[in-house]
Amino acid sequence: MTQYILRRVGLLLVTMLLTSILIFALTQLVPGDIARLILGRDASPEALEGLREEFGLNDPAPQQYLRWLGGFVTGDWGRSFTGANQPVRPLVLERLGNSMRLAVMTLVISVPLSIGLGVLAALKENTWVDSLISILTLSVVGLPEFVTGLILINGIALGARSLGLPATSAVPEADLVDWVRQLILPSLTAMFVLLGYVARLTRAGVIDELRKPYVRMATLKGLPRRTVVVKHVLRNALLPTITVIAISFGWLIGGLVVIENVYNYPGLGALLVEAVKQKNLFLLQSITMVTVFFFALANLSADILYVLLNPRIRLNE
Repeated sequence: MTQYILRRVGLLLVTMLLTSILIFALTQLVPGDIARLILGRDASPEALEGLREEFGLNDPAPQQYLRWLGGFVTGDWGRSFTGANQPVRPLVLERLGNSMRLAVMTLVISVPLSIGLGVLAALKENTWVDSLISILTLSVVGLPEFVTGLILINGIALGARSLGLPATSAVPEADLVDWVRQLILPSLTAMFVLLGYVARLTRAGVIDELRKPYVRMATLKGLPRRTVVVKHVLRNALLPTITVIAISFGWLIGGLVVIENVYNYPGLGALLVEAVKQKNLFLLQSITMVTVFFFALANLSADILYVLLNPRIRLNE
């Protein structure tokens, strides 16, 4: 088990190294002169040259990459080209925390609902209940996030004003009521993206387990169907689902770009859009690296969790 984890961690580090090279190379292809973009078209050649020297933009690309990578590893992520020339790291970490709040809220809503729908569809296989759940889950998955968001904003936030739900979401305070009030609509929008996939995966896993001999044997021994499903079937059927949920958390950290912009929520995805618009090089690099790291970490966590929950894999390691 230890060797497996060490191999996976080593693979994550290699992945991050290759990703950093790709990110740096792509950001170097951004069109336009960064110095002129910051200072404006009327900037003097002396001012432009001074800014390039300040940010090391005149250095060879390999030297810029090594300086940037070393700074990123040690916590110096550079300074923003725009605004108050503020450090990038606290800005990115603040927005990361906001996105994590939204991701947690989304999983709290979507996981029980999608698993419950998947189990119900499996237990009612080939009935109208199964068909209805399949149609509903696949329908909401097919809707783009911005369409779902606009429907919820106009139908709930604006159409049902008595509920007091804001059309634009702010960072919630510590109390649970404000968490629900600020994040319920964007969380529902993100939930629809995961709902169909997790529900269908759960349904397939439960149906597959229900057809296995040990389930028939337990039923013949007189065990109640609820006991068979809860204590035996779900334990095995939910293994793939749990790993997918873990991976989904990594996707939610950086994959909520559209949703955060629809609800004007100050998360990492919204900051990424701002960085692209402003051609803010250091900010763009840092956001992308953090997003890739969390996605890779989520994959690592899913692999380790699957091994821990599946004794057969653990014995083969």
